[in-house]
Formats: sequence, C-alpha cells, structure tokens
Amino acid sequence: MHNSVTVGILSDSHGYLDPRIAQTVNQCDYIVHAGDIFNAQVLEQLKPGKKLVAVAGNNDHTSFWKKDEAHIVRTLPPRASLELPGGLLVVEHGHRLGNHPDHQQLRSDYAAARLIVYGHTHHRANDQAAEPWVVNPGASGRTRTHGGPSCMVLHASLYEWKIDTVAFNES
Repeated sequence: MHNSVTVGILSDSHGYLDPRIAQTVNQCDYIVHAGDIFNAQVLEQLKPGKKLVAVAGNNDHTSFWKKDEAHIVRTLPPRASLELPGGLLVVEHGHRLGNHPDHQQLRSDYAAARLIVYGHTHHRANDQAAEPWVVNPGASGRTRTHGGPSCMVLHASLYEWKIDTVAFNES
C-alpha cells in the first residue's frame, strides 16, 4: 500500500483568495493556511479532502474581522501541527520573529518537525538546506504578491517528501 497525501500550503490572503490558488489547494487532502486570512469568506473557499488547518496571523484579530465573524477568528490558534506520513508539519504565521523570521530560529523552535510553514513576509521561500525544511508559500491574494499569487503543494509519503511551488501571474 502506498501511503501518500497532498497538502496545499498558502498564506497571507488578506481577505481575498485568488481563485487559481483555491482551485490548486482544493485538490489536496489537507490545506494549511499560515495566517493573515482576514475573513471567513477566505476559509469558506478552502475545501480540502480531509482537513483544513489554519493559524492566526498578526492581522487576524477581532478588530480587523467583521463583528459577526469574531467567533471564527477567536478559534484560530497561533500555531498548529499536522501529523503526516513520514513526519510532522508545523505552521505559524511567523510575525513573533519580526519582519524576516530567522529559519534557524524556527528550526530550533520546532526541531521535532519535518516541515515548518510560515507566512508574514509575503516572500516565497523553500529552504531545504537543513532539516526541518522551512517554507513560506508567499501571498495567496492580491496584497504584496511580488509578481503574482502563489502557494505550495507538499507530496508526503512515508519515504519521500517533495514540495512544488505554484505561482500565477497577477490577474
């Protein structure tokens, strides 16, 4: 039996999820959103096969969300993890580490993980120079996309993990 799953990884929607990103990640078994979601509409567009994992970004607090969505933003944890075939994925927004989160600090904080996902910077990063790997999928909406919205897809099995970056042009 081949135990393999896919994980759609996105961040920094800022209230708008590019439909091409939604289409890409919704084909996955799991979806991980690394924060700065901004409203329930973004979360409602995410329909993974198995589970959605979302964390709060620095802009995910009740004063930025609509009043009738405050109960949703309050449930978003600052960090989360997902047990996958072959290892643990950990996600946080990254803002606690300033404007440019240090990958070595993240590795130190989550040494038991195989993959650490963060957002906040809106800049894509796929750092596989050491374990755990550290990735930032870039921005999935319209805000500071640096050329266009992007996401990542993790293919995880017991024996191999592979990350594809999916980037689109500005719409």
